[in-house]
Amino acid sequence: MIKIIVDAMGGDRSPVVNVKGVVKAINNIKDVKIVLVGDANQLTPLLNAEKFDGARLEIIHASEVIDCNEKPTEAIKNKKDSSMSKGYELLRTDDESRAFVSLGSTGALLAGAVLRVGRIKGIKRPAFCPILPTMDGKIVGICDSGANVDCDPLWLQQFAVTGSLYMRKAYGVQCPRVALLNVGTEEEKGDALRKQTYELLKNTPSINFVGNMEARELLSGEYDLVVCDGFSGNILLKSTEGACMGLMKLLKKSMMSSFKSKLGALLIKNKMYEIKDMMDYNNYGGAVLLGTAKTVIKGHGASKAEAVYQCIKQAYDMEANGLREAIAAEMENA
Repeated sequence: MIKIIVDAMGGDRSPVVNVKGVVKAINNIKDVKIVLVGDANQLTPLLNAEKFDGARLEIIHASEVIDCNEKPTEAIKNKKDSSMSKGYELLRTDDESRAFVSLGSTGALLAGAVLRVGRIKGIKRPAFCPILPTMDGKIVGICDSGANVDCDPLWLQQFAVTGSLYMRKAYGVQCPRVALLNVGTEEEKGDALRKQTYELLKNTPSINFVGNMEARELLSGEYDLVVCDGFSGNILLKSTEGACMGLMKLLKKSMMSSFKSKLGALLIKNKMYEIKDMMDYNNYGGAVLLGTAKTVIKGHGASKAEAVYQCIKQAYDMEANGLREAIAAEMENA
């Protein structure tokens, strides 16, 4: 049985979507146990309306919530009875608890991971690694997407190693193609950080490094993992998401602009829904924080129930396939 802690109060739609995602996880993953941390007065009636195996769910009451406007480190230290703080405390002290999922404040989640959980021995800095769909129906990871704004080449090398292990262990990508985000594909391109990192990645035997990648090729399907500092990675992620959302809105507006275009839209309606589903982040879970002593996953604040379920499934797959142990072994041999 794999025990996963879920922050019931994080996110824009909490606790309703958190509860529904947890219930789906219990009903679909037979050897998972969930600890739901949050306001029991709100959680109990929501859970009473659902059908699931109650023996695999535990509620821990938390009276406070950390919001995105609070200073992360202060909130984690001072709000002892918040759902995130209590979740982290359980993760730290309970050997059976193996993962923590939250849709709450990114800063507080990162601060809690560093202060309460700690890093795998040898890891310099944990890094966020979200997943996006590619044009050929597969996926690509971005590591780092915001945990570390300023990086050095050794950190980026570790992002490549841990990210490769993640793609293998969680998604079954046997030999992940690793690229370095840069302003051009030529080896000599980029600033000092990119040039030094390129040399390190080129000489790292545990990864399949395929060279530099320009931002426009992120969704091409030619890469499985893109390595970058958290500043450029966050911009890459958000600009890509924004462009995709904007394109879908533009297409919808164009299709509704005249009677003829509406008729045409009816003919391709199913295909458009397929594309919309492929691009919907709710179907891909959250961003795992690679390198922490226990598994931590950050879901999008606007997540729906499906995204909560996918986050839990991510955590389950990582633990079932021994990702943390594989990273620890790799760091020990480095």
